[in-house]
Amino acid sequence: MNKLVMNFLVTEGYVEAAEKFRMESGTEPDIDLATISDRMAVKKAVQCGNVEDAIEKVNDLNPEILDTNPQLFFHLQQQRLIELIRNGKIEEALEFAQEELAPRGEENQTFLEELERTVSLLAFEDVSNCPLGELLDISQRLKTASEVNAAILTSQSHEKG
Repeated sequence: MNKLVMNFLVTEGYVEAAEKFRMESGTEPDIDLATISDRMAVKKAVQCGNVEDAIEKVNDLNPEILDTNPQLFFHLQQQRLIELIRNGKIEEALEFAQEELAPRGEENQTFLEELERTVSLLAFEDVSNCPLGELLDISQRLKTASEVNAAILTSQSHEKG
């Protein structure tokens, strides 16, 4: 049971609680608690829509995370495209989609379908009422942030093991 509680505290980023729990219960976490704040900074950057910053932070932590996980990298780039659309940077969004995401779509049918869904947001003047408006919803950011968080956790537990 203690291991379960520790795992929750570490996964959700409760550094101080995890540290106190470790001292009181003697349960050692699977990763270094010092790395939690770095992981939470990445998660927060995605949740706030600062995807470029998040990618930079992930690469600072471990460049292999994005190199070895093309789906995660695509989802971060897709989120970056969504943020450009959200901010009304249409030309920049189109250029970014063509240069960064289209080549990945050519390699992977799933990525292509996701890219097409995202780019179709550009066809609507009022994106809040379009059928794909959920891509602009905060839940999309949270989903991407959660995926990044899980990938970082996985890489950190492999490093320790």
